[in-house]
Amino acid sequence: MEQQEEEEECISSAETSPSLSPKNALLTMAGNMDEAYKSSILSFPNLKLLECHGQIRELQTIIRNKSTTRNEFIFCADRLIRIVVEQGLDCIPTYECTVTTPTGMKYTGVKFEKMTCAVSIVRSGEAMEKGMRDCFRSICIGKILIKRDTDTNVARVYYAKFPSKIEHRTVLLLYPVLETGATVKAAVKVLKDHGVQEKNIVFVNLFSSFKGVESLLKKYPEITMLTSEVHEFCPNHFGQKYFGVS
Repeated sequence: MEQQEEEEECISSAETSPSLSPKNALLTMAGNMDEAYKSSILSFPNLKLLECHGQIRELQTIIRNKSTTRNEFIFCADRLIRIVVEQGLDCIPTYECTVTTPTGMKYTGVKFEKMTCAVSIVRSGEAMEKGMRDCFRSICIGKILIKRDTDTNVARVYYAKFPSKIEHRTVLLLYPVLETGATVKAAVKVLKDHGVQEKNIVFVNLFSSFKGVESLLKKYPEITMLTSEVHEFCPNHFGQKYFGVS
């Protein structure tokens, strides 16, 4: 009960604090890093941050809390994934189309381009697949397996399977936690090696570190990156807790 009251107090104070822009709010939360450095990272033109309102802050807080049960963790992670994926879909191309309404009227709207796919980085990225399919039922999803070499600490690609004609597609790259950037950089390299243009890659992410963002977007400045938070440290327990592995 005390823990619940402590969490509620923390969330309440965030909601009643003076209004901040999303990037200024992140600077306020990020701690003791040099402000000029943080501002420079958050100024990358292709970095897109979700608006940091109370609902997202609460979900982030529950996910980071070591006392959160696994069931609650999965519930809150799935909610946050859904929110981020919905925003990520705004980054993919659409085309104009006209439909007929039940009353016989013509309505001009848009559809997603069919040449769009998602690629999840195994294993943590697979947690985001359900949220992606909930929002885009017909999307094709590929996979990349990347592991760090225990001797060199270099990220190595062990497996990659992509939808056909991936070189012509817009690719939503799914990975929830960006710490150093090494794993995601390896995944982007594989996509580029298969003919995907850098500008056609949208990296959909939940939590990022400042160092990770810097490393990724300096290496691949044309990709679009969407995240809910940039912070000094990430919840690196995410994959283990979500899938229930040690």
